[in-house]
Amino acid sequence: MKMRAAIRLIVCVGLLLTAAAQADAPALSGDIIADLEQLQRQLQQGEHDSVAERARSQAQRLEGGNTADRWAAALYRQLAAGAEAGAGRSESAADQLRQARRVQEAPLSQRDRWLREEARLRLASGQTEEAVALWLDWHERHASSSDDRWRLARALAELQRWEEAAGWVERALADDPAPDERRQMLAASVFQHAGRGEEALARLEATLGAEAPPEAWRRAAALAQGLGDAQRAAAIWEAGWRLGVLKGETDLRQRIELHLIAGTPARAAEYLEAAVADEVLPDTLDNRRLLARAWEQARDRERALEAWREVAQRSEKGDDWQRLALLANGWGRLELAQEAMQQAQRRGAEVDPHWLSTR
Repeated sequence: MKMRAAIRLIVCVGLLLTAAAQADAPALSGDIIADLEQLQRQLQQGEHDSVAERARSQAQRLEGGNTADRWAAALYRQLAAGAEAGAGRSESAADQLRQARRVQEAPLSQRDRWLREEARLRLASGQTEEAVALWLDWHERHASSSDDRWRLARALAELQRWEEAAGWVERALADDPAPDERRQMLAASVFQHAGRGEEALARLEATLGAEAPPEAWRRAAALAQGLGDAQRAAAIWEAGWRLGVLKGETDLRQRIELHLIAGTPARAAEYLEAAVADEVLPDTLDNRRLLARAWEQARDRERALEAWREVAQRSEKGDDWQRLALLANGWGRLELAQEAMQQAQRRGAEVDPHWLSTR
């Protein structure tokens, strides 16, 4: 970034020198033009410090002179900025351009170019707020490219000015409707923080694929779930799992949980049962309880009752036996209900004696 800025400044000076006689700029003397050209050659050879010192000295000497002198001083400031940028001193380079912009003898078009370059340098030096103010000033008078709009959107996002950032993302997308993954992620983040979840999710989904990192898949699924679209979240997770991007015990368990939330509990139960059988997930009480919940939600009566009996036998908790009893009773398995409720009572669960006596 810093070297590119220096190169742009060098080239711009060269263009100005060949057009020194333009109608809206004061004429420069031959000695001044020769000195500027010499400093430009030295800058192209990498003599940053010496050029910066000489250019600043000349600018200071000429700033109090006549119209032509002040115009020359502005050009020396630009050369000093190029030298500072080439040496990696972005903030100092930006300060030189700010002083050049203050020279009223410089054509307005040139001052606007310096303003734009100063904004880039301010951003490179971490002065994001100052850079944004300059860019917004520049954009008020000029048509911007999509690159400029993306740059401004990113800077506004760094300042957490989300509504403004979203507006500039929209403008950028108007000319760049299919941006690269980095910009898609920026758009998604900006829209999400601006409270525009659907647009954020659409941008996130556009980045998903076998090469996308697991975090992108997880973020997209979480956003879909946050929007209340559990089926979409489950579909995203399922696609990531099948591509092999999402994997491992934690991701598998989340896959199962999402199917439960999305209204496909039978699939969740099948995945969990297979995972436990294959020892991909441990045969723990928690996983057995999750399996029982899944079969219960799927209303697979035999499997649900069998699963809850397994849980109750392992946990030896009265509440688990009572749950089995109530399910069995509701599904017409009265003998099992009676047995389970008796077990619940033995383990301290509060059982209505009338419930036992009538069965």
